[in-house]
Amino acid sequence: MAIHQVTSFNGYFSNNNNKREKYLKPGVILTSALGVGTAFAVIAKKQGFSLKLSAIKNTPVKDWAVFRLFDKKHPAKKIVELEEKEIISMASASVAGGLLGGAIFDDKKHFKSKLRESVNQILGNVLVPVACVGGASRLYKANKEKLLSIMPQLKETGKFTKNMNKIFKVIPGSIATIVSLGIGIIAGNKVSNFLNEKLFHKKVERNIKGSDFAPHVDDLGMAVSLMADKSKGASFIQRIVPLFLCVPGVEVGTHRDK
Repeated sequence: MAIHQVTSFNGYFSNNNNKREKYLKPGVILTSALGVGTAFAVIAKKQGFSLKLSAIKNTPVKDWAVFRLFDKKHPAKKIVELEEKEIISMASASVAGGLLGGAIFDDKKHFKSKLRESVNQILGNVLVPVACVGGASRLYKANKEKLLSIMPQLKETGKFTKNMNKIFKVIPGSIATIVSLGIGIIAGNKVSNFLNEKLFHKKVERNIKGSDFAPHVDDLGMAVSLMADKSKGASFIQRIVPLFLCVPGVEVGTHRDK
């Protein structure tokens, strides 16, 4: 009888753990997305978009704040602008949402590790890259005319030469974006290592390889949104940046110390 009871208890806890594993990632994705969505709604409200259901219902879907793109035929038409402070607020909301999701859907014993990871994500994966890219963006825009003036321009004799000239014009901005983002990711990695060792007394070496840049798609979207001039393409990137910014929250909510 006692053996049967022990087996039953073990089965109960095993099923409980299986449920936690099953719902952890979907739950954290949901809470991170809710955090980012709430922050985006506040930003849209501050920038003049109505959040009233009646106003949203009577507005074409393509003109909703989350979908509206820059239109060169109507340049005065407002779109949601995402710069450093907006990106930081959405990333912070993502991390808060991920931490909440981790607390709800994961075992309590992992919460401290998630709390440490939230600090790492905010400082190492958000603030440092944003500071690097934002600084580079301001520097580039202040010297844009000078930089473009030294780029070669072909005599436009057809579609090919016209397209080549367009490519030459985007090279300085592209280089500034890639370099500043690379510096931001490397510096953020150093900050994460420092935090783990000095503040959390946990030796963790996060060495960067070429493949390590893949998870930073959120930083890439952020970099493009900060560096690019107004265009339909750049505004499209800005519209999907909130999706990218769910990544830090998911990283936090699903994190467990090894």
